[in-house]
Amino acid sequence: MSLKSKVTGLVLAGGRGTRMGRVDKGLQPFRGSSLVAHVIDRMAPQVASLAVNANRNLPQYQVVAGESAVLPDYLDGFAGPLAGLQVGLQFCPTELLLTAPCDSPFFPVDLAARLHAAMEAEGADLAMAVTMERDPEQPEAAPFRQPHPVFSLVKASVLPQLEAYLETGARRMEGFYKTLRITEVLFEDSAAFSNINTLEELQHHERSATATSGGAASAASGSAAGDAAAGHGVAAERDGDAAGESAARRDGGKAAGRGSDPAALAVEEAQRLICARVTPVEATETLPLLAALDRVLAADIISPINVPAYDNSAMDGYALRGTDLPAGGTRTFRSIGIAYAGHPFAQAPQAGECVRIMTGAAIPPGCDTVLPQELAAAIDGDQVSISNNAIHAGANLRRAGEDLPQGGIAIPAGKLLRPADLGLIASLGIAEVSVRRKLKVAFFSTGDELRSLGEKLDQGCVYDSNRYTLFGMLTRLGCEVIDMGVVRDDPQALEAALRQAASQADAIITSGGVSEGAADYTRDIMALIGDVAFWKLAMRPGRPLAFGKVQTEQDSAWLFGLPGNPVAVMVSFYMFARPALLRMMGSEARLQTMQARASDNIKKRAGRTEYQRGIVSRGADGAPQVRLTGAQGSGILSSMTEANCIVVLHHDQANVSAGQMVEVLLFDGLT
Repeated sequence: MSLKSKVTGLVLAGGRGTRMGRVDKGLQPFRGSSLVAHVIDRMAPQVASLAVNANRNLPQYQVVAGESAVLPDYLDGFAGPLAGLQVGLQFCPTELLLTAPCDSPFFPVDLAARLHAAMEAEGADLAMAVTMERDPEQPEAAPFRQPHPVFSLVKASVLPQLEAYLETGARRMEGFYKTLRITEVLFEDSAAFSNINTLEELQHHERSATATSGGAASAASGSAAGDAAAGHGVAAERDGDAAGESAARRDGGKAAGRGSDPAALAVEEAQRLICARVTPVEATETLPLLAALDRVLAADIISPINVPAYDNSAMDGYALRGTDLPAGGTRTFRSIGIAYAGHPFAQAPQAGECVRIMTGAAIPPGCDTVLPQELAAAIDGDQVSISNNAIHAGANLRRAGEDLPQGGIAIPAGKLLRPADLGLIASLGIAEVSVRRKLKVAFFSTGDELRSLGEKLDQGCVYDSNRYTLFGMLTRLGCEVIDMGVVRDDPQALEAALRQAASQADAIITSGGVSEGAADYTRDIMALIGDVAFWKLAMRPGRPLAFGKVQTEQDSAWLFGLPGNPVAVMVSFYMFARPALLRMMGSEARLQTMQARASDNIKKRAGRTEYQRGIVSRGADGAPQVRLTGAQGSGILSSMTEANCIVVLHHDQANVSAGQMVEVLLFDGLT
C-alpha cells in the first residue's frame, strides 16, 4: 500500500480570518487564484483525500475545495488549531492525517513522506516539522530550533485522546502534545514554512513572483515562483535526491554488495538488526526524586492535579465579568479589591465592578475576563474605564488544567530524566519515581601490545586509551560500568573474560580482537559460547565490528565487539552501541544531525558509509559550514579532540564538492 493511500489532507482555515480585512485570509487573491487554492494544490499530490477546516465563508471555501469536504469546528468560539484537528480526525477515512495552514503556500512537496519516515522510525503518534531560525534582533546569536506544529502528520487513532483533552477546557497544542509520542523532523528550508499574515506580506510575495518571472503577471499554483517558493524548489529537489539515496540505502545487504566487499553489511541494515534484537531490561526500582537524574522512567508520570490548579490571570490587570464589557463607547468600573498570587480575592464583583489582579492570582468568583492594565482607557483611583474594543470576553485567562489536566501524562515512560523533568515532577507534588534499574556494562581491551597507565611501556607496546574512552562514554550514558582491564591475545583468557563479563553484566563491549588477524580469537570463542549476527560492516572507520550474544549455561549478555583503532572505537560506539544500550535502558534517543555546507572537496567512495571528523562554524552569510580536521586515519585520536562534529557520508554517496550540503553529527552533549 502506497503512503499516499494512507493519508488524508486537512487545510486549516478555521480562524476568525480578520487579519487581512473583510476577506477571509485563505480566500485572499494570490498568484492567479487564492491562498487556500495554492495550499490545496500543494497538498493534493501527497494525500488520498482532502478536507478544508473553515468556520467563516463556508460557501466560498466549498467553491475552491470542489469535491473535497469543508468542515466547520465541532467546538464553538474559534477554539484554535486543536478544534480543527478534532473535526479533521473525525472526518479522516485513512489511518493518517496531514495538516497545513491555509496561509502557507510554499510547504515541501515531500512533507508527508519525510514526516512519515520519521514517524515509522520513532514509533511516534505524531511527526511535526521543525526548522532552524535566527532572531532578527540578534543575528549574531546561534540559530534556534523552531517547531511548526500545524505542519504535522498524526495518527487518526489519537482522536479519543484529543477529545478527552478538549473536554477539560484546554485548547493549547503543546498541552495536548504532551500526551503523545512526538517526533520532530528537521527541514533545511525555513522559507518553505513561512506564512502570509498581512496584506503587506501578501503584496510582497506577489511582487517577488512578478520579478522572478520577468514581469509576467501569472504564476501557476504550485510553482516555485517567488522568493520563498523558489527557495523551496531548490530544497525540494535536494530533498528528493536525499529521499532517493535513503531508499537505496534501505536496500540493506544488497546495497552493501555494491562496495568492494560483498560480505560487508550496510550500516542501516546493521542498526536495524541490532534494534530488532535488543529489548529493555525489566527490573525497576523506586527512587527519591533527587536521586533520579539521568535515569529512565519505568512508568508514566500521571498528574494528580490540574496544572494550573485553578483559573488564574495571565497578566496584571483587572478581573471582571465578560458580560459587563461595553457594546459601544466606554464604560467605567469600580475596583473593589486586589487579588494576589497566593492570596485570592473571595468576593464576587457585581455589575459595573472589577477586581485589581496580579499575574498568577486566582480569578475571583464570577469573573471570566482580565483587562491588562495598559489597555485601560483611564484609571483614576478605584475607577477604571474600558473602551468597547479593548478586549473580548474570556481574554487573558489561564484555565485550570490548561497545561496539564488531572490524570494526564506529564512525562511518558522511557524518558531520560533531565533537570527540567525533575522540576516538573516536583511541581506535581510527586516525591518518588519508578525508574529502570541501571544497565550494567562490562568492557575490556584485547591485545598483548597494550599497557595500562602506570605500567612500563616496552618496545613495540602502546598505552591502552580505548578503555578510558569507553569509560567516559558509558559513564556519560548513565551505565554501571565494570572495567575488566586488558585481556591477552589468548583463547583461554578471552573465553574466561567473556564468561565472567556475561555473569556480571547486561552487555559487553570489547575493543580489538574482531579483525581478520591471526591473533584475533573472538570468532572462535563466540562459536563456542554464543552467536554473532555480523562481523563486518561497509563503513569507515570501523569496518570490523561484531554484534551478537554471549550465552553460557547460566548467563547471557549482548556483545559489541568494536575495532581496536581509537577513532573507530568512538564512531562505532556512537553509531551502534549507544542506541542499543539506550534501548536496553528503556529509552530511545536518536542522534541529532544537521546540514552544513562543505568548505572543501571531500573524497568519498560509494558503497560504504564514512564518518569523517569535522569542525562546524558559521560562514560569512551566517549559514553553517564544515571543514575536515585533516588526516582521517582511524588511529588519529587527536582528530576527535580537535573536531566538534562527525561528517556523515552515506552509503551511496560519492565525492562531495565544495559548497555541497552534507549531514553532520554534532559532538556537543554527546562526547
